[in-house]
Amino acid sequence: MCILFIAIEQHPKYPLIICANRDEFHQRATQAMHVWQHPKILAGRDLQAGGTWLGLTSKGKFSALTNFRKLPLSEETKKSRGDLVLQALTSTEKNFSNELAQQASEYHGFNLIYGSLNQLYCYDSVNNQCHQLSKGVHSICNGALDDIWPKMAGGEKLLSDAIHLQENLSIDALFDLMSNEKQALPHLLPETGLTDEWEQLLSAIFIVSPTYGTRTTSIITQDIEGNVEIYDRSYAPSGQCVAKQQFQL
Repeated sequence: MCILFIAIEQHPKYPLIICANRDEFHQRATQAMHVWQHPKILAGRDLQAGGTWLGLTSKGKFSALTNFRKLPLSEETKKSRGDLVLQALTSTEKNFSNELAQQASEYHGFNLIYGSLNQLYCYDSVNNQCHQLSKGVHSICNGALDDIWPKMAGGEKLLSDAIHLQENLSIDALFDLMSNEKQALPHLLPETGLTDEWEQLLSAIFIVSPTYGTRTTSIITQDIEGNVEIYDRSYAPSGQCVAKQQFQL
């Protein structure tokens, strides 16, 4: 998962709105979102390492992960970060952030969003900080929570506009937001250790290239009665949508 926008208590009918894009190399084998039997969750599956980037449980637990882009990476072999989402969804620990802090060094840098849909937290392993997500619109990408990278700030504004300019929430408008291919101006690019060419490519909310790009978009809404809807789309390397799914909790 490479970028999420989360709106908490911003819409009168939908106190929680989550919009998430997963960016990955196209050659990495992936299974689209489905119900797992062990553990019992709803998530996509990374067929290479066995973990996932985003998932939910029938009891309203949620977790998603973004890699923290801070190069150069340690050459030491690390565990797959996709396992952390599974841990968050299945853990019975009351203070899961302590558990994360104890094992964070076993993984390359990450942000993990986790908790119940009514109370979400973000743990940043690079800065070893955990924050409860407050009322408002948040962006989580490959740096710290609510950094001001152009696509993060731009996405927050687009989500706020989509919420406040429409009485009825449009799921299509949210997918349009997450399909935004606009790249940042060169002087506004973050410096994360990548080449300028890669920083430019990755500066869009929706990334299209032959080798690496946005593979899936997931939109999750929870209404004032607690009903949860999940909309999931998968994309070809060209950026064309090749599959659509919808789930309810």
